Amino acid sequence: MGPTSALFIERHLVPELKAWRGEMSLAGVFWVYGIFVSAELAMLHVIALYLDQLWVQQAAILAFALYTPWILVAIWRCAGNAAPFWATMVRWLNVAWALNTAFILLFLQFDLLLRYAQG
Repeated sequence: MGPTSALFIERHLVPELKAWRGEMSLAGVFWVYGIFVSAELAMLHVIALYLDQLWVQQAAILAFALYTPWILVAIWRCAGNAAPFWATMVRWLNVAWALNTAFILLFLQFDLLLRYAQG
């Protein structure tokens, strides 16, 4: 990564970097990035599915596949800033979230590949 991209990241992605490092509140990261942003990505896929736009569906699957590891790590690290009960609860939810997302993305991709093959 060159100095220009590092400078861009430092200037424009400060909250995301803080979340990645576990320096934000668990509630903020969980609800804003975990729930809201993930729901937005899911809705993008649903709309593309409804409109039968295969390339948008593929882009949404790829975006979600790239976004998921980041949010899982950020939530896991930010859990250390919460009360022990919530930290443990959210870490178990994180494991379930990871498994659920992996299966959903796998099945969505498989379905999309079948639709590509059918023409």
